[in-house]
Amino acid sequence: MSAPQSAGATGAAGAAGLGGERADLLQTLDKHRGFLRFTVRDLTDEQAARRTTASALSLGGLIKHVAGTEAGWMRFVVGGADAMVSDPGDWEAQFRMAEGETLAGLLAEYEQVAAATDALVASLPDLDLAHPLPAAPWFEPGAVWSARRVLLHIIAETAQHAGHADIIRESLDGARTMG
Repeated sequence: MSAPQSAGATGAAGAAGLGGERADLLQTLDKHRGFLRFTVRDLTDEQAARRTTASALSLGGLIKHVAGTEAGWMRFVVGGADAMVSDPGDWEAQFRMAEGETLAGLLAEYEQVAAATDALVASLPDLDLAHPLPAAPWFEPGAVWSARRVLLHIIAETAQHAGHADIIRESLDGARTMG
């Protein structure tokens, strides 16, 4: 099995012509995005929607969740906690494919989110730009996150869910991202 490939041969940051810290952060994020996308290779929509473990997660749902999470955090980088707020709706719906959603459509949306993130990071005047976090039980009261900290969080979130995806895929048909 060949190694996962990112969207571009040089990665997101290389395409943007960035160097230094921004390039490192975006290349690392792009690597983990590539692992996640590789995990869903050659799947049908039905397979991408299937739950294969005790968890409610599906592969398509993970793509959907990671894209939505990345987009939300980028809204935070630009406009703070108020910009990040979204309709609470059905929390678990973000982790599953809805009727009519396709894996190809979810992947296309993820690519758009990734491109928007890469462009935003390239255009930020300073990675130290910071905002107070939204009030939530899972955030330390009064905490402030910089754009840099948000990018580190998105990298961790993407890597964690790529690992989840690998387990789900192996449970589905024995395929693995690594090894």
